[in-house]
Amino acid sequence: MSSKITGQALVAGVCGQPIVHSMSPLLHNAWLAEAGIDGAYVPMGPALDRFEAFVNGFRGGVIRGLNVTIPFKERALACADEASDLARLAGAANLLRFREDGTIFADNTDGPGLLGAIGVQAPDFDVTAAPVVILGAGGAARGAAAALLLAGAPAVRIVNRTVSKAQAIADALGDKVTAAGEDALPALLADAGLVINATSLGLGGGEGPPADLTLTPQGCVVMDMVYKPLRTEFLQRAQAAGRPTVDGLEMLLLQAVPSFEAFYGQAPPTGVDVRAVALAHLGEGLK
Repeated sequence: MSSKITGQALVAGVCGQPIVHSMSPLLHNAWLAEAGIDGAYVPMGPALDRFEAFVNGFRGGVIRGLNVTIPFKERALACADEASDLARLAGAANLLRFREDGTIFADNTDGPGLLGAIGVQAPDFDVTAAPVVILGAGGAARGAAAALLLAGAPAVRIVNRTVSKAQAIADALGDKVTAAGEDALPALLADAGLVINATSLGLGGGEGPPADLTLTPQGCVVMDMVYKPLRTEFLQRAQAAGRPTVDGLEMLLLQAVPSFEAFYGQAPPTGVDVRAVALAHLGEGLK
């Protein structure tokens, strides 16, 4: 294990505003140290009105790349010269790779992280078997919908208090995606195979979205993108109803894996338990 940094160090980072709460530096630097890679991963908080200038300053490979978080994901995609199919479909990028020729490639690893988390914590889930219900209509909801469509979901239903926001996602993603208000939620839950909280409700221990999860079929998987606390009020209700659950921390960890590979040219080492590292940081203990 090594944490040395020399003049040849491979540098990447994460940018957002605010950025102080990001756990990405904790995870990536734990991997770097375990792998003995001469590199660093640093947090960056560009001014809201200077994001494009900030990104363009890295053209030519000054650093390997950036992960991008709120509120810059849509603007990150617009900065790129090329983008993956998933980033274009999601309308946002959380990964920018700076090439030596001065071009920028954009990708979105949130979707693969979501699908990977479901695969780990709800391995019996079949994405092609039943409709998906997503609560919320922000960038997280659109990214989840895009990934699930590419994975073969037969239908995705976006439920939001402001229906016009949900409709905007449906219009962008095609006929398999529909929009609905909260009053339609009970009927939509009745045949759902997966329900996802893509809102910030429940963050910090508050109440999650007001969905009656007992209305879902017995095998319906319930996921919460919120990971602090780890067992949100939303997931607690799902557990009480006997539904399999997926926590947001697993998604956070798994979306980081392809980013590490893109920045440092190899898979993260297996010798460090980053979930335990993250849980210790969150004060959750080994859960």
